[in-house]
Amino acid sequence: MILEISDLAILILGFVLIIIIFSMIKIVPQGFNYTVERLGRFDRALSPGLNIIWPFIERIGAKMNMMEQVLDVPTQEIITKDNATCSVDGVTFFQVLDAPKAAYEVSGLENAILNITMTNLRTVMGSMNLDELLSKRDEINTRILRVVDDAVAPWGIKMTRIEVKDINPPADLVDAMGRQMKAERQKRAQILDAEGDRQAAIARAEGQKQAQILEAQGTREAAFLEAEAREREAQAEAEATRAVSEAIAKGNSQAINYFVAQKYTEALKEIGAAPNQKLIMLPMEATSLIGSLAGITEIAKETFGGEGGGGSADKPSAPRSAARVPKSG
Repeated sequence: MILEISDLAILILGFVLIIIIFSMIKIVPQGFNYTVERLGRFDRALSPGLNIIWPFIERIGAKMNMMEQVLDVPTQEIITKDNATCSVDGVTFFQVLDAPKAAYEVSGLENAILNITMTNLRTVMGSMNLDELLSKRDEINTRILRVVDDAVAPWGIKMTRIEVKDINPPADLVDAMGRQMKAERQKRAQILDAEGDRQAAIARAEGQKQAQILEAQGTREAAFLEAEAREREAQAEAEATRAVSEAIAKGNSQAINYFVAQKYTEALKEIGAAPNQKLIMLPMEATSLIGSLAGITEIAKETFGGEGGGGSADKPSAPRSAARVPKSG
């Protein structure tokens, strides 16, 4: 009987020892840190893996998640610098870097992070105008992240990101902004149209200017060419006159026949080209013109005292009669 009682005691003692051994062994999963409290006071932190604690005098305090975590920032109303009311929500990401501080420096870690984020969200966004609020989200995120990260640093927390998700102004304000944007776009379109008209007018004026310059240059070159042609014609006329004079001086009466006949026909051409009707005295026969020229030749011979050369024109001049040459204007 006594042996049976001793066997039972040994069995109970062995069972208790097994329980104590198992209570001493602590396995910490990856991504977590456990705090160990000895007699109610923080002693150390257990890293992932197999760890041993003293039974009865030590216990596990807090099990801290060391992975990056996310918190949704609930929708809240904010008033901007220009007194516009908007509904804003967001999301924040944080990571525990120091498990003992996160466990013992603040009570309700996630609630504390959420409240400090919401407070600074209202502070930062309330200091900006509505236009800045809608167009500078990156700046808002950066400012909030910097402020909140400094605030939670004593808790052993690192704020990795804070993002504003939605900014919802009131419906009437959205309609007013839409009308303003439409008016601004119409204004820009009108400015572009005016600028295009101005550029087109400048281009047309520049083209007219270039055309006038080219026309003036053409007129000037034409005047130069015309003057040069008149000069050459005068030189040719003078040369012809000099040649005729020299021929007459040498006693050649045929040269003056050509010269006088040329002038005579040119005069008739100019008279015939007149736009009005005139009464013109003309020889009736073509030979009368030659006779007149022959008479002029004889006069030249008597004047210069030379002997007549070439063919003579002894035929009497034909009687002149009046002939009307009608010309239409």
